[in-house]
Amino acid sequence: MGLLSLEKIYDAKKVLSEVARKTSLVDSKTLSGKNKIYLKAENLQLTGSFKLRGAYYKIAKLTEEEKKKGIIACSAGNHAQGVALAAQKNNIKATIFIPATAPISKVEATRSYGAEIRLIDGVYDDAYKEAIKFQQETGGIFIHPFDDIDVIAGQGTIALEIVEQLPEVNAVVVPIGGGGLISGVASTIKQINPSCKVYGVQATGASSMYESIKEERRIELEHVSTFADGTAVKLPGELTYEFCREYVDEIVTVSDDEIASAVLTLMEKEKVVAEGSGALPVAAVMFDKIPLENKNIVCLISGGNIDVNILSRVINRALLKTGRISNLTIELLDKPGQLRDVSTIIASLGANVIRVRHNQGGEGTDINDCYLKISMETRNFEHFESVRQALVDKGYKILSSVQ
Repeated sequence: MGLLSLEKIYDAKKVLSEVARKTSLVDSKTLSGKNKIYLKAENLQLTGSFKLRGAYYKIAKLTEEEKKKGIIACSAGNHAQGVALAAQKNNIKATIFIPATAPISKVEATRSYGAEIRLIDGVYDDAYKEAIKFQQETGGIFIHPFDDIDVIAGQGTIALEIVEQLPEVNAVVVPIGGGGLISGVASTIKQINPSCKVYGVQATGASSMYESIKEERRIELEHVSTFADGTAVKLPGELTYEFCREYVDEIVTVSDDEIASAVLTLMEKEKVVAEGSGALPVAAVMFDKIPLENKNIVCLISGGNIDVNILSRVINRALLKTGRISNLTIELLDKPGQLRDVSTIIASLGANVIRVRHNQGGEGTDINDCYLKISMETRNFEHFESVRQALVDKGYKILSSVQ
């Protein structure tokens, strides 16, 4: 398989100049440590993700006859928005199949661009099957979200910008779902700077490309499970598998807890809103999945379209994961002043009680016993442990603790 030509990628750049933003490359002081970390902010792209690039370039290359047939797409949300906007700008009818599990915000954003929406039970792959069936019935033009050379070329324009913004880049870390983004980035980077490393990142619950590369054949997962819905793909593409096999240096995986921690860190420290898929590269860097030191590393923040309802749960999970919220269950005598005394100890150590639940003892306990369940804000795990130990030292019986 040959490289995607730079000529085609530069053509995509020219076409996209009329619609796509050249997104910022942000120097991250917070994430930099043993490596210098930069954030490529595709979350600030029109429609909130990189997907506009590939979708728009593909649709722009259609003939007038093809445009009259209408276009069909399937997506977990970001490709859908890119297709819908491109269709709107080109006055083309668009029918888009979206998994019913996609965030409502992505569905409604797609609808706002004038596309017809069809929600399908299941994940991306289920929506894909319905979209292909509809395409065969109607003769419309299917715009694949990742396994298409024009789409891949559009995504490759990101790499042109990275090299222009940071000529001394040593590595680029890229999220992987179906593989279109990393295929475009890796193909472009390796032609311009062959020594630059390209790392892919997947969620452990949706690691189809990781498993495929490991087994040296395309692997279809029985199911996927991750809140990073933009990369929840059971089967990687044929083209994208070949690109990853030949041009990606390594693929790593991160857990949902690690992704949640990255989302929180980006929001709190960098003032960057990233969806789960967009935070995958930062999770890989934060939890030492990238085997480099003293290098200039670009984390590609692929999108920022996170549902606000999911965001609150993600933040809570991340706070628990990092020891910022902790829970204690304490056995007490049911008498006045107990809650005051416990709260005084916690407050004296700088922790903050945010929730209290008082339960009287049940069968098998002393009549005067009660249970006090406390949730509190702490700085980290060490801070929590100092609070727990102070309570023990004062004679309180800790029945359970959750960090």
